[in-house]
Amino acid sequence: MRHAGETEVSLVLVAAEMFGRDGYAATSLDGVAAAAGVSRGAVYHHFGTKSALFRDALVDQQRRLAERFAAASSVRVGWDAVRAGCAVVLDAYLDRSLRRLLLIDGPAVLGWQEVRSIEDGFAGELLRRGLQRAGDEEDVEARLAVLRGALVEAGLLLARDEDALPALTREIELLISMFERNPTPA
Repeated sequence: MRHAGETEVSLVLVAAEMFGRDGYAATSLDGVAAAAGVSRGAVYHHFGTKSALFRDALVDQQRRLAERFAAASSVRVGWDAVRAGCAVVLDAYLDRSLRRLLLIDGPAVLGWQEVRSIEDGFAGELLRRGLQRAGDEEDVEARLAVLRGALVEAGLLLARDEDALPALTREIELLISMFERNPTPA
C-alpha cells in the first residue's frame, strides 16, 4: 500500500506525462488514475479537480526546469550565468510535452497570470537574480520582461520549427550581449 505522499507524487508525474503528451482536453482523470495504478477516488481525494491536478503537474515541471537552470547557471558568473540559464530554457522547449504543458495548455487552462505567478517562483526568479548579479539593478524588471518574452516566443517558434534552435540561440545571445554592453546608468 502506498503512502499518501507517494500517491500524490505518482499522480503528478503520470499527469504531467499525459497532459504533455495528449493535452489537457484529451487527458481524463480516469486515465491518469489507471496509469498511476490508483482509483479515480484517490485522484479526487488528493486533487479535487482536473485543473488542480494540472496545476500541480505544471508546478512540478517548472520546479524541474528551475533545477536545471540553477545547475547550469551556478557554475558561471555574471552574464555567462544568464546565458547558461537561457540555454537551458531553450533546450527544454525542444521537449514537445514540456512546451505543451508550459506554453500552450498552461495559459489556456490556468490563465497567463497564474502561469506567470508560478514561473516567478522558479525559473523567473532565477533569471531575475542572474540579471541582478550580472550588475543589472535599475532596469532588471524591464530586461527580465524582454528576455522572458523572447524565450516564450522562441518556445512557440520551436513548436512550429525545431530546426530554428540555432537561429534562436544566436538571437538570444545577441539580446544578452546587448544588455551586457549597455548597462543601465547608475
